[in-house]
Amino acid sequence: MKALRIASVLLILSILAAACAPAATPTPAATAAPPTSALPDLGGREVIVAVENAYPPFNSVDANGNGIGWDYDAFAEICKLLNCVPKFTLAAWEGIFEATAAGQYDVVADGVTITEERKQTVAFSDPFMVTPQVILVRADETRFTDKASLVANTDLKVATQIGTTNYIVAEQLVGASRVSSFDTFDGAVLALMSGDSDAVIIDKQAAKGFMTANEGKLKTLPDILSGDELGFVFKQGSDLIDPINKALAEMKANGTLDSLQQKWFP
Repeated sequence: MKALRIASVLLILSILAAACAPAATPTPAATAAPPTSALPDLGGREVIVAVENAYPPFNSVDANGNGIGWDYDAFAEICKLLNCVPKFTLAAWEGIFEATAAGQYDVVADGVTITEERKQTVAFSDPFMVTPQVILVRADETRFTDKASLVANTDLKVATQIGTTNYIVAEQLVGASRVSSFDTFDGAVLALMSGDSDAVIIDKQAAKGFMTANEGKLKTLPDILSGDELGFVFKQGSDLIDPINKALAEMKANGTLDSLQQKWFP
């Protein structure tokens, strides 16, 4: 009887304990881990980017002395994707490949044409743009209207930048004796506008930049002289080539390259 009474008491206590216990908290469903970016993380690394600041709309200086252009915007986006800090450094075109090969710059951003000859000295990114070469002339030019008439008039002089594929095309077009070379395209275009030269052989995108900067004063002839793939320049073996190629691929996929094209090359 005592045992039965004890058992009854224990049963009552267990029922009371169960009634007073807090409700069980359901186990939360497993949360998927946030997706990991496929892009490398450069850990805030500073990247020295060489620019001429004389090749609009790729790179130039505004009225306040600030660097602007496609190269500036492109590298701002690249470093946003890769967690790096671009440090833009002024560089002269002549010797820029040798300086890059020696490690003076991490990368050159200057609308550079990819060529096999240059690959003997430096490395390139994947192409980010293809641009044709064109003939830039004064807006009031009437002595010639196309490539053929420019070539035929042996009194006409052609200007371009030394050490570029444009210089090679100019020589092939009219002969070395009729070509004036300049350290920058700024100089070549100034020679054109002043009448010291009659035409400039230049990439189409850069021609647009100079026409925008000198509205109503310049035009291009209808001929397309060649098509060039453009890329960024690195020291051979640089550990930045693969990350920047991946960033360029992402920018192509997400529409950023198209947006930059529309902004700087309307």
